[in-house]
Order: sequence, then structure tokens, then C-alpha cells
Amino acid sequence: MGKLTGITVIDLTQFLPGPMMTTMMADQGAEVIKIEPPAGDPARALKPFEGGQSVWFRNLNRGKESLTLDLKSAAGKDALWALVDRADVFVEGFRPGVAARLGFGREAVAARNPRLVYCSISAFGQAGPLADHPAHDLAVQAVSGFLSVNDGRDGQPVVPGVPSADMAAGLTALSAVLMALLGRERTGRGDYVDIAMLDALLPWSAHIAGGAIAGGEPPHSAAQRSLGGAGFYNVYRTADGRHVALGGRETKFVTTLLTALERPDLIPLGEAPAGEQGALIAFLAETFATRTRDEWGEWFAHRDVAFAPVLDFREALGQPQVAERGLLVEAGGGHQIAPAIRFAGEEWTARGAPDQASTSICM
Repeated sequence: MGKLTGITVIDLTQFLPGPMMTTMMADQGAEVIKIEPPAGDPARALKPFEGGQSVWFRNLNRGKESLTLDLKSAAGKDALWALVDRADVFVEGFRPGVAARLGFGREAVAARNPRLVYCSISAFGQAGPLADHPAHDLAVQAVSGFLSVNDGRDGQPVVPGVPSADMAAGLTALSAVLMALLGRERTGRGDYVDIAMLDALLPWSAHIAGGAIAGGEPPHSAAQRSLGGAGFYNVYRTADGRHVALGGRETKFVTTLLTALERPDLIPLGEAPAGEQGALIAFLAETFATRTRDEWGEWFAHRDVAFAPVLDFREALGQPQVAERGLLVEAGGGHQIAPAIRFAGEEWTARGAPDQASTSICM
């Protein structure tokens, strides 16, 4: 039995934030009933495929049941109300106002089941000047300020490799729902959670945007220790066109590496303010360009420096660390990334995602 066994979740979400959240609940034993429109979840059609299913869909919908409902029909509404009567959590990812127009807004659902925790996930929340503005992750990152520091050496913002706004919203929604379930144990009443991707992402800026938070200047990457302005928190190209990263700025790492490279005179620069380490960055860039990525990996193997090769996903998923911790598993006809949350003494077993062919249909 998982930590959430006995909890029933109605999941009316698609793509990333909501499905990630409810998958984490399903991983811990919750009964998650995924409500799909007659056309199905669009993620089912997203490439690549393995074992007849979208890898995306499988990894974000494993362990769920699926029910196809036309929520514009009387039969579809009746079927959803029957689920509401016995559910603990209701998660919707529509644009603000859509759930209410369908007849399943928070007031109507709370009146029907006062113990239910209702969670809305949207780009900008249910109120405010941007509430009705359409947006996916990239637009939210742009509005949040994060995209401005996701830039290359030329200062131009680039498309992020991680959908941080989506992931922040999913994690925040999960935390909020679990808090509400705990609160229900005391009060006997459910709660409403309005999760905005923008709201969820902004707190992640505290370590880089201190000046702006305090009413001053915004951060600029070249002058930020965590954004490329420090020699020991940076990425360098190697002789074979690949890259390595230095990911620790502590004095002990600076001293160890620069002593080994016979440039102890540069050690003070490792402690200099970001933006004033140009000579150190230039030296490290020139040095790393003299060997291949894997040669540097061997060179660093027994040195106490926060060094890492920059791996592609195939290399990352194939490394011994991933195998040792069981992070990539095969189940349901394809591969899945195991959950990060696994409790001692409890064995997690991968489950498949619902096949469209076996989906119940109520029109």
C-alpha cells in the first residue's frame, strides 16, 4: 500500500503540470481517474512512440484509469458528478472560467461534496490582468523574468531546455493539495487551491533576483555567480566539440583545481565578484579546449572538484548511477523514469498508462 492509498483523484488535465502532479499521486497509491475528451488526450499522439504508446503519455499517465467523457452532454456530466460524490481531489487545468461554464466550478463541486479538495492549474491564475491570456511554459518564463537570464554569451535569451514553469506548477499543486488533505483531517472540510504557473515559478528567483526583489536592478547573467559570471560555475568546450561543467565555487575546489593546473596565482580570482573573473574564465576555457571531454573525465576522476561532463540524455540514462538507483525501468511495453519519491521499506512497481482502446466512453 502506498502513502496515498484510499485517496481518489479526478484528473481533468493535459500536457505537463497537472498530469505530472497526478502521476506523482498515482505513484503513491492514489486512485487517479483521468477524464479525457472524446478526441483523447493530445499527448497520446506525441512522438516518439514505444510499445505502441507515446513515451510522453506513458511517463505522465502511468497508474491512472481513463474515462472518456463529453462534458457538454447530460450523460457525460452525470458520470462526472457520480465521481465527484466519492472523490477526495478534483484537479482541472482549463483556462479560467471553463470549468464553471461546464457546470463544475469550485462552488458547484464544493456544494455537492464539501470534503473534496479542488485544485485549478493555469498559466496566470483565476484572477488578474493576465488571467485570460493564453500561455504555455515559454510565455510564462518570459513574463516571470527567468527567460531574460536564460541567455547565451551573446546576451540573447534562448529557449530553455527545462519547462520550469510547468514543473514548478505541478510540484506546487501537489504540495498544496497534500496540505489541504492534511487540513481536512482536522476540519472535515475540503479546500480550494488556485495554482498559477507564474506564482509557482517566481519564488525560484530568490537566489538570483535579490536586487530586483528589493526594488533595485534586475540580474544580468555576466555579473551573476550562478548565471555564467563565475569561472567555477560555468560550462566549457572541450577539444572534441563537447562540453564540461564546473559546478562548485567553494574555495577548496578553486584551490584544488588551480593548484593541479599549476596556476595558484589565479586562486584569488575564484573569490572575486562575478563579472570580474574574466582572466580566470579565459584561462579555464583555453585549458579545457586542450583535451576531449572524456579525457577530462579521467583526469578529474580522483580530484575533489565539482566537475561534470555534459551528457546528452542517452548518455545520462545509461550511466551507472541511474542503473544503481533504478531510475529507468521497463514496464507496460516501454521505458519509464522512476519517481524521485520512493520510501524506505516500500517497493515501487511501475504500472502502465491506460490504452485508448480500453478507455470507457460516456457520450
